[in-house]
Parts: sequence; structure tokens; C-alpha cells
Amino acid sequence: MASTTTRTPLEWAQAACDSIMDMHTPMQLPPAGRWHYHQGVFLCGMEMLAQANPDTRYDAYIQGYVDGLVDDNGSLYFARDELDAMQAGLLLFRIEQRTGQPKYRAAADKLRNLLKTLNLTSEGGFWHKDKYANQMWLDGLYMAGVFSLKYANAFGETSLRQTVLHQEQLMRKYMKDERTGLLYHAWDESRRMPWANPETGCSPEFWGRSLGWYGLAVSQFLDELPADEPGRVALVSSLHDFVHALIRYQDADSGLWYQVIDKGNQPDNWLESSCTSLFVYTIAKAVNLGVVDRECAAAAVKGYEGLLRTLKFDEQGRVILPLICIGTSAGDYENYVTRPTSENDLHGVGAFVMACVEVEALNK
Repeated sequence: MASTTTRTPLEWAQAACDSIMDMHTPMQLPPAGRWHYHQGVFLCGMEMLAQANPDTRYDAYIQGYVDGLVDDNGSLYFARDELDAMQAGLLLFRIEQRTGQPKYRAAADKLRNLLKTLNLTSEGGFWHKDKYANQMWLDGLYMAGVFSLKYANAFGETSLRQTVLHQEQLMRKYMKDERTGLLYHAWDESRRMPWANPETGCSPEFWGRSLGWYGLAVSQFLDELPADEPGRVALVSSLHDFVHALIRYQDADSGLWYQVIDKGNQPDNWLESSCTSLFVYTIAKAVNLGVVDRECAAAAVKGYEGLLRTLKFDEQGRVILPLICIGTSAGDYENYVTRPTSENDLHGVGAFVMACVEVEALNK
């Protein structure tokens, strides 16, 4: 087994990316040949690595994925009834800026226009998917929100900023638990889902990865919003409180977080690597942005070191990240703790790469 102590965080990010590149061509990334957030999250992590440590191999690999799915007219096939479809669009902006080719703007326009057709709650919250009627999920804030803010900055549609901030405000209004400082995975305005609390409409548990998407979204929003944007101060306060809530639920022994993060005392609950990676990123990012005090960096480093202890390696020495919960819908406690785990699931590896890049930045 390769040592986990001799590499810097940036070198671990590179090892993880290089391992996946060695296993898959861009179009083989699973689910192969699809415009999908699994590939998008991994490649966004790779893009962060390429920006922190420039390497043309990574830019070429990312563009290989995008060009395999976006034709010369900017046409692409994507699911037109869900927020998830927008996430991979984050890859378009840097390529468009680097190449100047109009097809990337055309593809971004198509994804942006999805917001014009999605169903809404009574207060203008986006349904996560058409098939999840009347439901907002924490996941959607990242899947569409960061893209929308980047689009606003790149192409001048500044009204999108308030649209995005409104989504986050609705989630805090309906999904935040004041006792813990955490947010429930989903909210059903209609109260019709079996999991919906009849009074609040919330799902009953604090699922790790959904909270990770929320933290990733809010921390990256602060990169995209102007300093004087109305609502930014509330967003900073929200991220500050959220980070401190996360730290309270970090497992003291392993440095990781549980699948259902506030129930680590339950024997069937288990430590999960994708939420841990997202929390490490969020905490480190909040420190680097000056949103929380430097003392919070200790939790990020502890989580990062815990992730390194989980790593496995194949016969070729390639990095294998285990303990990644597969894709999961909202539900009760049993729904989450009985979900299968996978190794090197791309949204887990992507989150790990992001965590490594942001932990590296703690030392700058």
C-alpha cells in the first residue's frame, strides 16, 4: 500500500485524478456518454486542480468530455426536467473563455433556459425534478445555483443572482432545524410524500451528502457574488453558522462524518467519504474566505487526514476511494443507512479532489 503521509494535498488531488484518467477515457466516465452530474462533479474537481497546479492534460481531458457531448452548434442531449442536468454546465465557462468558440456559449444558453421551464413552488422555489412534485432538495442549490451565478457573471444576466439567493433563502426558511443548525435533505410543500413531516413538510433526517452539496454551493456562491450584492451578508452569516454546526457532528476518532450525520451513536449508521470530502472543502473554504476563524481549519485538516486513512490502492497503485454512498432519494433513516456503497464513484472522487485543493490553500 502506498504511503498516505508523503504527499501534499495537491499531490493527492493529482493522484486521484490521474487514477481515474488511467481507468477511463473522458467519454467512458460512468455513466458513459451522458451529460451527468457525476462526471461534472469529478471534472469540476479536476478543473480546480488545473487552476491550482496548471497542467494541460487536465484541460484536454475536461474538454474531451464536453466536446464528446456538445456539437459544433452547441447542441447537446440533457434531461430537461431536473436541476441536476445543469451541473456539468459549470465546465463550459472556462473552456469558452479559453477558446472563444461560440458553441460553448450556445450550450450554456440552453442549460440556462431550463430554469424558464421548471416547475415552481408557490414562492418560486424550483422543484428538484418534475417527478418530485412540489419538492425542494438541498442538492439542487449546488446543481443549478453555481452555474447560474457563473452564467450571470460571464454573460451579464445579473438578475439570476437574486433568483439563486431566493432559492437559498427558501431552503433556510423551510428546511433549517434551529436546534442543530443543520438542514433537512428535502422539503415537500404539499406534505404528500410518506416521509414529509405533516407540519413542516421536511424529510426526517440530516443526510450527509445533501448537506455537503449545500455547503459547497453556499461557499462557492461567495466567489461569484459582488461584495455589495443584496443578500450576501445573510449568506456569509448562514455559512458561518453552518460550518460550526458541521464541526459539532464530526466523529472524534476518525475525523469523518456519518451518513446520517447527527446519529453516529446508531449501530447501523456508518462513516461516509463523499459527505466528509464536501464538509472538508466547505470548512476549509470558509476559513480561506475569512468567514470563520482559523481555528476551524483544524476540523478540515482532521477530516482530510481521516479521508487519507480510508484510501485503498489497486495493483497498479491507483487511488481507490471507498465508502461512497450511491445516489439517494429523500426518505427515512432506514432509507439512508441501507444504501449500498461504492468505490471511486465519480461524485465522491470529485469531492475528494476539491477537498484536497482547498486544504492545500489553507497553507497559503
